[in-house]
Amino acid sequence: MRILDRYILKPLVSTFLGCLSIFIFLYIISDALSRLDDILKHHIGWTFLYQFYLVNLPIIFTQTAPIALLLSTIYVFGKLNRDNELIAMRSSGLSLWQICAPSIAIGLSLSILIFSTNEKIIPAARLNADKMKKTLEGEKNTGPKEVINNLTFYGLENRLFFINSFDSKTNTMEGITILEHDNRQNLTAKITARRAAYKDKLWFFYESNRLNFDAEGHTSDEMIYHQEEITDITETPQDFLQQKKHQELMTIAQLEDYIWKLRKSGAIPAVRNLLVELYQRYASSFSSLILVLIGIPFSFRIRKRANIFSSFGICIGIGFLYYVLTGISLAMGKSGMLFPFLSAWITPLGFSTIALRMIQEAA
Repeated sequence: MRILDRYILKPLVSTFLGCLSIFIFLYIISDALSRLDDILKHHIGWTFLYQFYLVNLPIIFTQTAPIALLLSTIYVFGKLNRDNELIAMRSSGLSLWQICAPSIAIGLSLSILIFSTNEKIIPAARLNADKMKKTLEGEKNTGPKEVINNLTFYGLENRLFFINSFDSKTNTMEGITILEHDNRQNLTAKITARRAAYKDKLWFFYESNRLNFDAEGHTSDEMIYHQEEITDITETPQDFLQQKKHQELMTIAQLEDYIWKLRKSGAIPAVRNLLVELYQRYASSFSSLILVLIGIPFSFRIRKRANIFSSFGICIGIGFLYYVLTGISLAMGKSGMLFPFLSAWITPLGFSTIALRMIQEAA
């Protein structure tokens, strides 16, 4: 590593760690104050609070790290610019890309770290945080529910399940209604059953009725009744439990598998929303790198007042605009106004293009 790279890297890392610590501290303090009534009411001890925020630490880190890196980049390069050190570096024959290489490397490394954290740590952290949050709010944590009521499930073979209750301990269902559709989403059959049980990797339906429909939506024959029958449903009890699992608790692999199953059922709105979530997982992980790129040219424009306050103001403005535009594009993607991939990447790609152009002009 060059001496110049170390010269830039050292204040950049130290400023980033300082900003990150301050942001995490402020986040915890503001969150604790908002929960003060529950803490006093339910006599929550310091040990529990320490464990609660320790569990939430990975979540807080992924939310605050990009802004902390943006602020540190604007401040450090703004200070170098104010002290005319950037002019000296460029006079020695270095390009702006060579000068900015350490910050870009940190942004890329942080993006990879955030992506890995979101994939491997965040799902379990959110699950534990939700359990502890119930205790904090005075709710009794009775563990995972054995019986799930009012379950709707998009299955394979274009089937839509409506289940009154599903017992995950005994792998039984009560009050089942299944709507079967063709590839054009026309209703082809309606199946109802009083009870179902999963045995030997097969679903047994009891007191079931089947009513078939023709292409025009009229019943094609009389209702078929079975006291007991073995169905061709391939979904397992784990598939039904997975449906109940919130998408924020899914890994990318689980989310992709769920989307694949929904595609088979033809649930277009649900698939579109999940695709937006999937692409956003990738796009949001690179926000650190993108915010660094957009922060570099702004720091070059700071001249005489390169202090922490002016840097903080620029940081807040850039971060606010970035996340607001991201939220708008995601909403447009879920409503069908934009393609899911475009809705997740239009803001990052737009900011990256503007940043690269500004850096090129400054060079």
